[in-house]
Amino acid sequence: MKLSTFQCIGKATLCCFLCFAFANTSMAQESKKRLPIIDVHVHAMGGNPNASPMCPWFLKDMPGSGPNQEPPSFINTNCISPLQPARSDAEMDAAILRANKELNVTMVVSGDAKVIHRWHKAAPDHIIPSLGISNANEMTVEAFRDSLSSGFYKVMGEVAPQYQGMSPSDMSLDEYFGVAEELGVPVGIHMGTGGNGMANITRPEYRASLGQPFLLEDMLARHPKLKIWVMHAGYPMADQMIALMGANAYVYVDLAGFIWSYPLEEIHTYLKRLVQAGFAKRIMYGTDLMMWPELLETSIEVIESANYLSEEQKRDIFFNNAVRFFNLDASKFE
Repeated sequence: MKLSTFQCIGKATLCCFLCFAFANTSMAQESKKRLPIIDVHVHAMGGNPNASPMCPWFLKDMPGSGPNQEPPSFINTNCISPLQPARSDAEMDAAILRANKELNVTMVVSGDAKVIHRWHKAAPDHIIPSLGISNANEMTVEAFRDSLSSGFYKVMGEVAPQYQGMSPSDMSLDEYFGVAEELGVPVGIHMGTGGNGMANITRPEYRASLGQPFLLEDMLARHPKLKIWVMHAGYPMADQMIALMGANAYVYVDLAGFIWSYPLEEIHTYLKRLVQAGFAKRIMYGTDLMMWPELLETSIEVIESANYLSEEQKRDIFFNNAVRFFNLDASKFE
């Protein structure tokens, strides 16, 4: 059918409009690409078919109990949108891969070696394997050295002697820290609370007093070139944490665990205290991610909504500080 001049012009205009709209949509999608995030504290584990949903910031109510009473329960579903657990290994693997790709999150991962290898194979550019050890019975110094020397493991952590009733400066761990220092491997050490208000029931060897950041000083003095980050930011011992960072240029912290479990106001008060003390360049983002994948979005939002942080400080926490700490190449994340 022969078209009039007006019809031809109209069709050409419509075509140009559609091309312009498509181009704008593509540009908008590109501009919305998420900036890279490094989560320095992820646990490699599978799903659990019997796991319960969980409300974030559940420790806002920690009732007491008694020796002849039922242990208190803190993880509940009394919120609008409780976080759902991964109920199978496949579901957990898919959630990690989605976070790697859609949220642009790179993870420092410790825990089940089989799971670490599986995740690393699926997303080698987004998984940084970490080797944890908390007492000398778990692995000999020689085996530990061989594991780190292989090149697969880039980090030593999570080191959690506090749960074993031990100080991080206990001499039984000293040779392991020496190996990490020699090989230039950074170390992540658990310090802080037991996390649930009833550690005496669930972890009888745990001692709150062994979470004092000052307990790291003797070990750091023996290993002056060792780079460590204190997991959970040594919560709630802000004064000791600030003093330790003030005395040691190679000490950083992560925000894992307490960022989604303690009351929001308390989280912001503690984080703001560290920032006000001048240590915004040594705070790293971490989740303590376990079987609830949505902990990522939940904890990311805590940082993004913090109105006392500048955009530069947020990017430092999410990315820049970890790049510096782990000696990463920032250009590889572009």
